[in-house]
Amino acid sequence: MTNLPFAHWMAGVQAQVEDALSDFLPPPEAVPQKLHAAMRYTVLGGGKRVRPLLVYASGALFDADPATLARAACALEMIHAYSLVHDDMPCMDDDELRRGKPTVHVAWDEATALLVGDALQAQAFEVLASADSLPPARLVGMLRLLAQAAGSGGMCGGQAIDLDSVGLSLNLEQLERMHQLKTGALLRASVLLGALCGKDLTAPELEALAAYSKAVGLAFQVVDDVLDATADSATLGKTAGKDAADNKPTYVSILGLEESRALAEQLRREAIHALAPFGEQALRLRELADLIVQRKA
Repeated sequence: MTNLPFAHWMAGVQAQVEDALSDFLPPPEAVPQKLHAAMRYTVLGGGKRVRPLLVYASGALFDADPATLARAACALEMIHAYSLVHDDMPCMDDDELRRGKPTVHVAWDEATALLVGDALQAQAFEVLASADSLPPARLVGMLRLLAQAAGSGGMCGGQAIDLDSVGLSLNLEQLERMHQLKTGALLRASVLLGALCGKDLTAPELEALAAYSKAVGLAFQVVDDVLDATADSATLGKTAGKDAADNKPTYVSILGLEESRALAEQLRREAIHALAPFGEQALRLRELADLIVQRKA
């Protein structure tokens, strides 16, 4: 698929993931219907699918099985979607707009939003655990990796630090640590799980992919902070300017706009450099680094 233009490849992966997510989610008519309808509302029909794209791009390094990649990609997207539902709730960031439509607690209620997140997290592990074409030991390792990325040592831990940092003055090192957990851990898992769909990784392969994912994960957050300060809500599909309004520490509040943009570009170059050992097979990962830094929403 490397002979396809990037935009065509990306659209193809996004369409495959949309179909797979629909298949892996409970049908809307299954009991309890309200919960299942809200889960599907949350996951389907929106989002950039950056994590699934990273899964497929990393899987391309080692000719991974497409059906296995679909399970890893959907598991990660379900974890990501659950985190957004909980993040938007009044007890967290309290937002009413996500992906251009009302957030789950607005469209339904807070109890439903809480259960949607809980159910999606469980569904993610069921989907990945059913990848029975993988060697059992590798699959167990992949499940452990996903759990670590989502838990208190990863995404949830980063969110906890974020909530505790409102109104505080963090330095750059503290901010980076927070985002390595909150955003970076799941992006790193996306890259590694995609590769593990193809083979057990050698130490040099793991080191290279970890360096790439660290740079991409931080770049993603830096660009998010820039966009929150510069784009409007219609473009973002969520409430713009919310970080400044909530007095949250960001790259823009610490570095300023131009230095933040320069940092994102530096991280893009670091990500691409880390892929050198993989040669042309890493084309899609390089293109995704460009996309993450150059995106406008």
